[in-house]
Amino acid sequence: MSQLLNRISVNGRSSTFGCFVRRFHTSSQKMVIAVGDKLPSVDLFENTPTDSVNLAETAAQKKIIVFGVPGAFTPGCSKTHLPGYIVKADELKSKGISEIFCISVNDPFVMAAWGKEQGATGKVRMLADPKAEFTDALDLAVDLSVLGGKRSKRYSMVVENGIIKDINIEPDNTGLSCSLADHIKI
Repeated sequence: MSQLLNRISVNGRSSTFGCFVRRFHTSSQKMVIAVGDKLPSVDLFENTPTDSVNLAETAAQKKIIVFGVPGAFTPGCSKTHLPGYIVKADELKSKGISEIFCISVNDPFVMAAWGKEQGATGKVRMLADPKAEFTDALDLAVDLSVLGGKRSKRYSMVVENGIIKDINIEPDNTGLSCSLADHIKI
């Protein structure tokens, strides 16, 4: 019975609950990002509001890791999530990852300052999603009033040639389990 409760199939796509890989579309017709989907073409910002980065274009001929966090400078993000990817960056890159990107619904100045404080330079690129457009395109937004409203659920994904190969979304939206660097599947 527990195995049945942990797996569900919707429209031919499956999902495993707990630390899960989302592989289904909701009945509301809103796109839910899934393994096999293309990364959405949305501009994000690195360092300043004039330095845009389009991950769909960046990932076109590469294998990258993208992970989303609820907020820069927050305890779980600063003590565990981002540091894990910084520490494992060389190891992940030795396994064929071209670049690692951290995304948060923050402004680019905050993301740049947080990356500098954490020692992310040369390891993890810090991208801002100030209007949550990328987060909304993934259907990974969550209302976190304590952080000012709409933020990103905590997740990680491997993208190869613009196609999502693996995605891990925290079941409670903000926890620190399946989206950590130690759990990424290359």
